[in-house]
This record gives sequence, structure tokens and C-alpha cells, in this order.
Amino acid sequence: MNHFLSIADLTSSEFIDLLDLADSLKREWAAGGNRPILAGKTLAMLFQKPSLRTRVSFEMGMQHLGGHALYISPNEVGLGKRESVADVARVLSSYVDGIMARVFDHAHILELAEHSSVPVINGLSDYNHPAQGLTDIFTIREALGRLQGVRLVFVGDGNNVATSLMFGGAHTGMHVVVCTPQGFEPDPQVVSRARELAQATGATIELDHDPRQAVRGADVIYTDVWTSMGQEAEAQRRLQVFSPTYQVNAELLAASGNPDVRVMHCLPAHRGEEITSEVADSSHSLLWIQAENRMHAQKALLARLLGGL
Repeated sequence: MNHFLSIADLTSSEFIDLLDLADSLKREWAAGGNRPILAGKTLAMLFQKPSLRTRVSFEMGMQHLGGHALYISPNEVGLGKRESVADVARVLSSYVDGIMARVFDHAHILELAEHSSVPVINGLSDYNHPAQGLTDIFTIREALGRLQGVRLVFVGDGNNVATSLMFGGAHTGMHVVVCTPQGFEPDPQVVSRARELAQATGATIELDHDPRQAVRGADVIYTDVWTSMGQEAEAQRRLQVFSPTYQVNAELLAASGNPDVRVMHCLPAHRGEEITSEVADSSHSLLWIQAENRMHAQKALLARLLGGL
């Protein structure tokens, strides 16, 4: 691994190795703290989009491992506008040991990686959200004790999070269902790539449009906001299309037929829209463990890319 741009770029064994390393580092932290394996290392965190979890989890992950993180706000660089993406990559590479970027356009992530001499981590792009996907699969394995055969149902917009869940599920033998309104399905090329990866593990990738049908037998129901950053002009139309059919609520959980079904959301949540507070704050919820696990899963990325583990 030279960079971490998409889960689909990894082999299944590489992905599972990251899950194992995340587990080891989380246990190590709980037992008294992580070894300073990134002492003297610095991560530049380049943001086009605002963030709570991405910024704090990467920053604290670097701190736990003995390194430093440098936050670069959206206004400081003007990526691709004030300065070319290639030039930013070249300059930052001469100062730091790694670059994490949270961007609108996935092409910017690819260009950063092309021109950077240090590892680049995709902190989010319009194509996928691999750091979140790694976290989510790690959280499911931790909560259920297995991944092979787990039925994960994503209900909502076929967005970048759904993309990474399909790739992660494909690598680990899961049965992933993405349930969306008509016209909001994941990109067909993404589905095709996920199914290609799934052939080696026995995973399945399905699309559906009926949430109550899709969640039958679900082990995990996952949702995300209906309108992502950059889509604000579509917010009202999307609300009309998605509500109330695609809301994760008590009735939808009951439709799963699984009294132990777990619920996930990458946050921030629009309570009362894609998920109800009754569900988000229930015993079914993995939301807060999932949020904490961003830090531990990303420590695995940092240790592997910057620390050589």
C-alpha cells in the first residue's frame, strides 16, 4: 500500500490485515496506550469540506501514535483554484510524511496521489469514503464477532459511503444490499467492481428499492444523510423523494425480523429525517462505537502507511 484512495484498490487480504491491525491498536490503547511508532512523523490534513470526526479522529490518532497532525483549512490553499493540485502535492510532500485530504472531487485525490512523494489518504471524496468504510466493517466485526455471511442493508442514497460499504463487504464475504429510491442507485460501475471483488469471497451485492423487503433478515441496517455536502440545492426535492419511506425507524427495525439487528450511521445525523432519535439512541445503535472507531481504524492506516507496520 502506497496510498489509501479506495478500498477497491486493496486485495481482500490487505483489507483484512488493516482490520486486524485496527483491532490490535485499539486493544493496545485500552491497555494503557499505543507505542510511539510515529514519533517525529507529521500528517498534513487538507480540508475542502468541514468535519468533526475526520479532523479529530486523524489528529488524535496521530497523537496516540506519537506523531503530529497539521490542519489546513479550506481557505488556506484553494485546492485547484489558488494553486494547482499537483503543486500542492509537491510542496506538502517536501514538508510532511503523509497527506490526508477531504475533498469534493475525487479527481483531486487521484492527482494528489500522482504527484505526492508521500502517502495520500482519502478522507472523503464524492466517489467514496474509504476511511469510513474501513471503520464500518471493523465496527461490524467487533460487534457481531464475524463478517462472513453478515447481511448489511444500506437504506438511503447510493452515495460515497454506500460505495465503500460495498467494496468492504465484498472483500469480507458479506451480503450487502443497497436500498434506494429509483434514480438514486449507486453508479453501475461501482456495483460491477464490487461484484467482481465479491467473487473471491462469496459475498453478494444487491440493489433494492423497497426498504421493508430489503431489511428482512438484516444483521445491520445502515443509513446516511439524504443530501450530502455539495448537494444542498437538491435538499428539498430529496426530502420529498426519501421521506418517509426510507427513514430508519422502529417500524423498519421490526420489519427485519431480527430482535438483535444493529443500526449504523456515519454521522452527522439529521434526526427525524433519515433516522429517528428513538432508533439512534436505542440499544440497537452502534453509532457512538462507530464514531470512536474512526480513530482506531485510521490509526491502522497511519501505522501501515507512515510507520511501516
